[in-house]
Amino acid sequence: MATPHNEAKKGDIAKVVLMPGDPNRARWIAENFLHDVKLVNQVRGNLCFTGLTKNGKRVSVMASGMGHPSIGIYSHELFAEYDVETIIRVGTCGSYQPNIDFFDVLLCAGASTDSNWMSQYGLNGTYSALADFDVLLKAREVLLKKKYPHHIGNIFAADVFYDHDKEIWKKWAALGIMGVEMESYALYVTAKELGKRALTMLTVTDSFVKEGRLTAEQRQTGLHNMIDVAIETAESFA
Repeated sequence: MATPHNEAKKGDIAKVVLMPGDPNRARWIAENFLHDVKLVNQVRGNLCFTGLTKNGKRVSVMASGMGHPSIGIYSHELFAEYDVETIIRVGTCGSYQPNIDFFDVLLCAGASTDSNWMSQYGLNGTYSALADFDVLLKAREVLLKKKYPHHIGNIFAADVFYDHDKEIWKKWAALGIMGVEMESYALYVTAKELGKRALTMLTVTDSFVKEGRLTAEQRQTGLHNMIDVAIETAESFA
């Protein structure tokens, strides 16, 4: 059954979904890493494709949009309405640490946030949002096998892109936070609430501590290592 944000029919979407933020990136992944691809959703321009990997495993790719509210909607509907079991977010981020280079892959074991996402649950404490351990271990195994530069740790999932306080990131960096993006906290919480699996994998495209900025083309082609790992990881849960 379709939802307000997804016109796919039951069964159109695979058990494992790769989730970039950008619909155009979802198309790029589908066209370059899958075959026998079918477009199953384009409501609001938020594209979802389902196809087969080179090893014949059925995988979907759907964009999440930007920020916690957007990925919260799409991940909840995928888990609750389309029987998706695993979502692997494949995004980009800005690094906070000097030992993390452009194009490195980050595996986000946990997500910290400045969001009020958890206020809906009425807890009397702070919830630590964690990735699924089995998916994390598999991704780490693939990264080691392929010898791609990578790091594992905590990511800051922000609600604000243009911070009023331009130096606030340094406080997070001092606590060992690898870098910043805007979606992982809501994804991890949603997965845990619904008894599903989730992992965020990120490619470093910006840095708060290193000079330089990637071109649009570099941002696109530089994601190859991460998607290569994400596809092989997804195959283990498809």
